Amino acid sequence: MTNNFETKNFTLVLSGGGAFGIAHLGVLHDLEEQNIVPNEIVGTSMGGIIGACMSIGMKEEEIHERIKSFAGVFNWIKFSFSGNAIVDNDKIAQIFDEIFQDRKMKDTQIPLKLIVTNLRDGNKRVFTAEDDVSIKDAILCTMAIPGIFEEHIIDGNIYGDGFLCENLGINEASFDDVIAVDVLGKNAFQKMMPDNFFKTSNVLEMFEKSMRLLIYNQSQTHIRNSSKNIYLLEPHTKEYKTFDFHKSEEIRALGLGLLK
Repeated sequence: MTNNFETKNFTLVLSGGGAFGIAHLGVLHDLEEQNIVPNEIVGTSMGGIIGACMSIGMKEEEIHERIKSFAGVFNWIKFSFSGNAIVDNDKIAQIFDEIFQDRKMKDTQIPLKLIVTNLRDGNKRVFTAEDDVSIKDAILCTMAIPGIFEEHIIDGNIYGDGFLCENLGINEASFDDVIAVDVLGKNAFQKMMPDNFFKTSNVLEMFEKSMRLLIYNQSQTHIRNSSKNIYLLEPHTKEYKTFDFHKSEEIRALGLGLLK
């Protein structure tokens, strides 16, 4: 199936999903093995981070090493009663500074689109090469999960994570043929209900499952209403938590072998 993409112009769409997004690396590895290169990359949240790295020519192995930097994310929690988030973006921004330096959205080898949400009005915003915006700033917007990571301001507008409006950005694909990797797809949630001894654990698991179902149904609606030729890949991420960055090796492996 994917051999057809060697001769086609196609868009690679990478979904958001926290640590689940590390599974995108397995897919990137297989694309490299088959010498298949997308003509465009659309990313949301973690998919945006990995897609941006790919867009400037980084290989999967190098991206993986960088992503491991997120394993210490809980060391960045700030104990403060001010602000709207619990994670300080400063150290994350330093990582992006090292990777992207002063590159702007137009300074990529592969055209890149990053999906974000305007937190004032809820509208979707897509940063592209037409925007005079640095890749780093656009990424800090698309990954800003409300309440977790700090919202990011560009030109007076306050932006947050793109999953709030379109977690799987197939609507932004410029080409008719699309390889879409949805780490929050049908294989991202358990079929059974939580059954822990402690009610608190059940409540937290129920909340996370509900969020996964909400995002899944959002993406399915976009897929059903799309006229694109979508080759959909859905890694089996249901056994993991969205903050399991320390399990990067295991989660990366979930994306291997999906291209057939």
